[in-house]
Amino acid sequence: MIPKYKDETLSFRERAKDLVAQMTVDECTTQMIYEAKKIDRLGIKAYNWWNEALHGAARSGMSTVFPQAIGMAASFDPELVGRMAAVAATEGRAKYNTFQKYKDYGIYKGLTFWSPNVNIFRDPRWGRGQETYGEDPYLSGKLGAAFVRNLQGDDPKYMKAAACAKHFAVHSGPENLRHEFDAVTSRQDLEETYLPAFQDLVNAGVEGFMGAYNRTNGEPCCGSKTLMVDILRGRWKFDGYFTSDCWAIADFHLHHMVTSTPAESVALALKNGCDLNCGNTYVYLMAAYQEGRITEEEIRTSCERLMETRFRLGMFDEKTPFDDIDYNAIDTEESRALNEEAARKTMVLLKNNGVLPLQKNRLRNVAVIGPNANSIVPLNGNYHGTANQYHTVLESIRSALPEGVRLNYSRGSHLYEYKLEDPGFAGDCLAEVKAQTDLADVVILVVGMDETIEGEEIVGKEGFTGDRNDLLLPKCQQDLIATVMERDTPVVLVNMSGGAVDFGEGNQADAIIQAWYPGAMGGKAVSDLIFGEYSPSGRLPVTFYRNDNELPDFLDYSMDNRTYKFFKERPLYPFGYGLSYTTFAYSDMQAMQEIFAAGEDVTVTVKVRNTGEVTSDEIAECYLRDEEASVRVPVHKLCGMRRITLSPGEETTVTFTVDSRQFAVVTEEGEYVFEPGAFTIFAGGCQPEPYSEELSGSRAASVRVMMKGQEESDGVKE
Repeated sequence: MIPKYKDETLSFRERAKDLVAQMTVDECTTQMIYEAKKIDRLGIKAYNWWNEALHGAARSGMSTVFPQAIGMAASFDPELVGRMAAVAATEGRAKYNTFQKYKDYGIYKGLTFWSPNVNIFRDPRWGRGQETYGEDPYLSGKLGAAFVRNLQGDDPKYMKAAACAKHFAVHSGPENLRHEFDAVTSRQDLEETYLPAFQDLVNAGVEGFMGAYNRTNGEPCCGSKTLMVDILRGRWKFDGYFTSDCWAIADFHLHHMVTSTPAESVALALKNGCDLNCGNTYVYLMAAYQEGRITEEEIRTSCERLMETRFRLGMFDEKTPFDDIDYNAIDTEESRALNEEAARKTMVLLKNNGVLPLQKNRLRNVAVIGPNANSIVPLNGNYHGTANQYHTVLESIRSALPEGVRLNYSRGSHLYEYKLEDPGFAGDCLAEVKAQTDLADVVILVVGMDETIEGEEIVGKEGFTGDRNDLLLPKCQQDLIATVMERDTPVVLVNMSGGAVDFGEGNQADAIIQAWYPGAMGGKAVSDLIFGEYSPSGRLPVTFYRNDNELPDFLDYSMDNRTYKFFKERPLYPFGYGLSYTTFAYSDMQAMQEIFAAGEDVTVTVKVRNTGEVTSDEIAECYLRDEEASVRVPVHKLCGMRRITLSPGEETTVTFTVDSRQFAVVTEEGEYVFEPGAFTIFAGGCQPEPYSEELSGSRAASVRVMMKGQEESDGVKE
């Protein structure tokens, strides 16, 4: 008779429970560190839990390198994010099958991907904001849920790969303080801003959760009863596995000082449901057990959850539907085509005085200048794989230009150092920049950041921690921009960064393109936009503030005067904004029910017409404004989005269903309450506020609805 854990007719939970029952307590603890040990007598292979797939299968060789997550967010397109995640899962399976064949069980070789990152990008100075889907909980939740469903797949029995929601919760810098910082937030901000996207991922069936490094309201996030027990497993009924961030449990006693010894730290983490330690502090589990700080049942419960995930991935079965996916599934023609489509849909045209699109037949001399013009590093962003082929802006523009057009190229400046050559001097390339600019019909000026200075806890580069001190580009690039802008040649500024930038004198450029970290096909997408091969449609998933806007202190986690929902000043460019090569008009907005009861969804329709001369995608954005709330509420909030394609003169009717929970207010105590009264629902190509409409040249349509009755809800969000 075969053991239960080998019986494929039983549930994965039953099999995991039986397998763990065969282990000693010590063997269980060896499965609770990210480098899980093999147990030959039970047929358990060594397994490394740590893998990444933020924008494609990462850090394990060749893969399709899609635009960074913040760029994918600019598409406002859950379906596109889902298709990207499906490719990451396929390539992840191909790699896993290949590595298993060659007995490589190392890091980044498994099927448990620690993605997506749905932290809220609350402050533009945070370097890891590039990994998120932006500043809005609704957008983050919709995109993150699409990622989860498609990465994990739709097989009725097995997961194709396992997604992981991170970093739970209230985590967004500063990077250099993350191991000791206490992110203090109100109950209202916690429930209204920091938690909703995570709950959306639970509802989407996410397999794993990762805690954050910092404390939240005094509790270390990887050992927080409030977050892990009360909310995640209690209120939301999450039953997957929970992992610490890497070496975060050691921070309990080394930096947060909430415990005194490693044994105390592992006890705090385990008792609150942290099953897996990315790090090595869980080597003290047996010590904590022998000291009576944790029980055998607690150890076995966590081990069972981990083994159930491995069962769900098919690691102990004879055959899964994914076993035949081989290395040839990586970097296919289909994945490259999707990557190019994604790069196009993530581009945001911030400014255009009519210079774009460029007419190739009118050009004689083009200058491509800037430190990011011919570099593959800013194409990648962070947490990336290695593309089979990269398309830089310089190479792509050179390929696009007809024969006879002269192209000159200059790096112009270093990315962040004051000189380009060594030995050299400050601005040592600016004379060449002047010469090329004076000769050119147009300058394509490609500036920005890359992962070497913007990202996760950067150590060793003077002046750079991963975060930014301000919203300006490095001084050498400011000087480069000023040199180009002081001349008479038209300038198209292309910025590659993971967040908001105030371009300084570059704000006066004839056109500005925000390209994010656009992936391996990014340069071609930029070039094709510049030459009008498609019409841009991306929208900002974050507010682009002016450097002189009065932002709160970086350490302040209150949402007051943060993000488009609560910001009181005029920014540089607003959330949800982006230009097209055509124009759209919104009209005849109607509500299916103008009076509705608390707890009901509301369906609205709006007509959208392409009033210009170019076929283009349009992102129709739906916003909700509570006109009579008794507590602080956003000025308005995103509650729907739809990507459509319209030819010149074509009109369509777009339908939005506004979820009932969007009509609830969050009290200062963090409770969701339905209040009767008036709401206005807007639909347009931008936010329903004067500055957005001024910049975009369009106005949102609107309809007013009334909620009748009043009830407090314990489960508005469930």
